[in-house]
Amino acid sequence: MPKKIGVGMEMDSLGDKILNGDRRALARAITLVESGRADHREQASELLAHLAKAGRQSLRIGLSGTPGVGKSTFIESFGMMLIEQGLRVAVLAVDPSSARSGGSILGDKTRMERLSREKNAFIRPSPSQSHLGGVARRTREAIALCEAAGFDVVLIETVGVGQSETVVSEMSDLFLLLLAPAGGDELQGVKRGIMEMADMILVNKADGDLKATATRTCADYAGALRLLRKRPQDPGGFPKAMTVSAVEEHGLDQAWDEMTTLSGWRRENGHWEGNRAAQARFWFDQEVRHALLARLDTPAARAEMDRLGSDVGAGNLSPTAAAEQMLSILAAH
Repeated sequence: MPKKIGVGMEMDSLGDKILNGDRRALARAITLVESGRADHREQASELLAHLAKAGRQSLRIGLSGTPGVGKSTFIESFGMMLIEQGLRVAVLAVDPSSARSGGSILGDKTRMERLSREKNAFIRPSPSQSHLGGVARRTREAIALCEAAGFDVVLIETVGVGQSETVVSEMSDLFLLLLAPAGGDELQGVKRGIMEMADMILVNKADGDLKATATRTCADYAGALRLLRKRPQDPGGFPKAMTVSAVEEHGLDQAWDEMTTLSGWRRENGHWEGNRAAQARFWFDQEVRHALLARLDTPAARAEMDRLGSDVGAGNLSPTAAAEQMLSILAAH
């Protein structure tokens, strides 16, 4: 009997349709990898292994930005420009906080009307109400599916702040930081860690009354980037800051030229494959950690944790000794 996927489609058939660029098959496969059911996880793993044999790669571009910076407008204008150049573009979101904030690309999809209507574009929001590790795994696997489906560029948007930027940078070939025209106080508010991850800083809204402010802001960020430690994966002049206007669609082609220059240099100098290999090792480590934590979330494990916790609380057992007992119990199973 052939193995079936939840909706009854055969595994090999689904994989072949994805390789042929079938958008409906791609959407169904992403739904499969988003499922937490054990049988779906097994099927998703088999599907991804089958598709990996094709060896297709996209340019993965991570994108982060402060609220109100115009990410949706930028993604649509940038995506449309790439499509006009004959490229296929997928847009994914990493949004661990969407259940609380409602600020995911799901709402933005209705604002990206032009891009969502394009046959060479694919837009997919992240699942909400999930911990960051789960969202990260699903987005990572969705990227692999989009690559197999023949998309040339995959844009991965992070919504929110903090750890999600690190997660997206560990999935990307290039990491862009989109910022608004601002003064010195706002410059101080951009975390150094995010600045250090950025391959390019794009100051958006460089139009109208904000054009002069955007130019000054860009110069400030360029100066800040020069103070950061030189990274081995960067050629001369990178990371760099540039101004763009998503509304007027100015500067987007120049930004794309710089992105292709940087990715091309990294390919020629061995950093591209080295980065992807390091990312694969990082996600292997994360998968092991999440699997170990999941073993603590069973009824039997929780009961043991409660029992040992009571002994620790009563002073009958030290935290270290209790932890060793718990680890021994997990190892025995």
